[in-house]
Amino acid sequence: MPDEPIETPAVAKREHAIYEVFVGAIVIKGLNAVLEVVLGTLLLFTDVVEDVVSVLVQKELIEDPNSFVAQYIQSLFSTTPQVQSFGALYLLSHGIVKVFLMVGLLRNKTWAYPATLMVLALFIVYQLIRYLNTHSILLILLSIFDAFVVWLVWHEYKRLQPEQKTV
Repeated sequence: MPDEPIETPAVAKREHAIYEVFVGAIVIKGLNAVLEVVLGTLLLFTDVVEDVVSVLVQKELIEDPNSFVAQYIQSLFSTTPQVQSFGALYLLSHGIVKVFLMVGLLRNKTWAYPATLMVLALFIVYQLIRYLNTHSILLILLSIFDAFVVWLVWHEYKRLQPEQKTV
């Protein structure tokens, strides 16, 4: 098979390092997804998130009633039931989809690679649109991390394709 490139030890070492970063990034995304499912469930069925934030912010507001940070954090979590339900459903759906995809990637399922690329691309677009409204640097950082994960998934998918054709 003269068309197949010969893999040198240096290339093999680099590919192994990229694979390790790929697995680490997928595990991080998976853990984040589990956290989203837990928070979404808590928001949907309890007021525990708002209660915890109130307890944490209350001391600061007693010391400084004009504390911008404490007031801002409290206002973020003081929402209507409709907003809380939307946030809960958003976190749950977002988390469940990501858990499903990350498990698929860790199990090396062929369908998971293109599905993850499409879903993460949609998340990045959504995050960037939200950035235009909120100007939250966190959304930019999350989009950069997601773009990096997209590259890792794409790289791993391309690397696995020759192996899957011969199987």
